[in-house]
Amino acid sequence: MQFSDLVEKLNLANSHSLKASSAADREITGTAPVDEATEGTISYIEGAKFAAHAATTNASALILPLDEGLQAQCSDRNIAWIAAADPRLLFAQTIGIFYQPFRPASEIHPSATIHPEAEIGENVSIGPHTVIQAKVKIGNNVCIHPNVVIYPDAVIGENTVLHANCVIHERARIGANCVIHSGAAIGSEGFGFVPTASGWVKMEQSGCTVLEEGVEVGCNSTIDRPAVGETRIGQNTKIDNLVHVGHGCQIGKNCAFAAHVGLAGGVIIGNNVILAGQVGIANQAKIGDGAIATAKAGIHSDVPAGAIVTGVPAIPHKLFLKAAAVYNRLPEMYQSLRQIQRRIDRL
Repeated sequence: MQFSDLVEKLNLANSHSLKASSAADREITGTAPVDEATEGTISYIEGAKFAAHAATTNASALILPLDEGLQAQCSDRNIAWIAAADPRLLFAQTIGIFYQPFRPASEIHPSATIHPEAEIGENVSIGPHTVIQAKVKIGNNVCIHPNVVIYPDAVIGENTVLHANCVIHERARIGANCVIHSGAAIGSEGFGFVPTASGWVKMEQSGCTVLEEGVEVGCNSTIDRPAVGETRIGQNTKIDNLVHVGHGCQIGKNCAFAAHVGLAGGVIIGNNVILAGQVGIANQAKIGDGAIATAKAGIHSDVPAGAIVTGVPAIPHKLFLKAAAVYNRLPEMYQSLRQIQRRIDRL
């Protein structure tokens, strides 16, 4: 693809004209990391932290921030460039032009087992050894990869992709344009047991799990259904690999959970919340809109909207930094305390 054609496609995707270099047109064959780019590839520089790569990269084209100095530097090196307020977003759009995920043909493989009461939409792909049970509803343009199991009465919205070996349990509701990656279990039984003098008594999990439109769930993640009611994941929320969402949780829109996050039952999370890797949240805790929990935070109580929390137990991030600074001085402080104690003893 010629650089000028790429710029035109990106202009259309962004509904406005982007600022671009007037260098001689050249062929762009793909995308690459800026430090590994070769002739014919396009990469990006997000900001000042990576600006030095403009002097060393072998890329034929770069997506740059709105920085005239960087633009001039690339022009001097005969590197074609496009300038954008958000270079990373534009690079993501560029990858989408050069790469499309694998999608099998829209057909039903002969080895798939489909219950007669299941409803299958148009232009659906169903891979080998898939099992679709009674009263399942599959929307149009759904792609189901091999070995997927869909339990009775589940609903899969249009354009959703179910990757190999994921499991959709009974009564689960998955919206349009969702992606469920390999090994994930949606709507599995919540961990519900009642303690008695003679041991644990199982509480049947009769509720359901609902994923709204645009939700993505990573490999080997689990989202449990509750005893009653529903577990709900809000629109456009993104869940990484190896995440556990307990029964009855209510997750808002546009959230992002990194790997190994664990939510106990009944957690309520607002919109636009970010949970970094290995964050754990205790039963019934509430997390306000726009809050951020840094890696390994252990949250045992409510977190207000917009807060940033760190540590175990989680405390405000700025307070944690002050405490960490004191922690590093503890050996020195301990020696000082011992010297003071000796003086007191002599007196």
